[in-house]
Amino acid sequence: MTMATTSPVGSLANATSKSPSTNSSAARIADNFDQFLQLLTTQLKNQSPLDPMDTNQFTQQLVQFASVEQQIKTNDNLSSLLLTNKTANLNNALGFVGARVTADGTTSSLTAGSASWQINAPRVGTATITIKDASGNEVYSGQKTLSAGDQSFNWNGVKTNGQVAANGQYTIVVAAKDANGQSMTIKSEISGIVDTVDVSGDSPVLHIGSISIPTSSVKSISR
Repeated sequence: MTMATTSPVGSLANATSKSPSTNSSAARIADNFDQFLQLLTTQLKNQSPLDPMDTNQFTQQLVQFASVEQQIKTNDNLSSLLLTNKTANLNNALGFVGARVTADGTTSSLTAGSASWQINAPRVGTATITIKDASGNEVYSGQKTLSAGDQSFNWNGVKTNGQVAANGQYTIVVAAKDANGQSMTIKSEISGIVDTVDVSGDSPVLHIGSISIPTSSVKSISR
């Protein structure tokens, strides 16, 4: 007498057709594996000696079950590592709040009649300094004598036409020449107190007023 049973191979195929990604998926795979073994045991007991089961099929399915289980464990471990890394990044980012940072940048914030930049000249020379508003309009232009090395440039918010600029973001452009009339590349940095930190992206972004600074641009930090 032939006993009609559900194919354990087909049952396993259905169980592994969905990609597991949660703890509930792992539990579901375990339950299906138990069912698979029960069906397999039943069929082995009731198989016909003249028509034995193809052991290659259920052996392949056993390997498939083991592979899926390993994938679940790998995903769980990866999720745990990502969470640990994100927590560490968050803790590190929060350490910037309230600190003064200096970072690469050309855009500073004009607040209470003051905006400042740190600039670095490779040699002694002179520079034409232009300041533009957030729309790219030139609001100030003036001359500055440069010494070699780091130095600051402070703008009081007064435009070239004598009007007072509104608070906001302003960008500095420095065109410099050395004593021999050769053009020089001037590096600029901004400095300020970090108000908040945005950790919603792949890497933290610091905020000094309305200025956003990626942590990769930070040159120094002090309190």
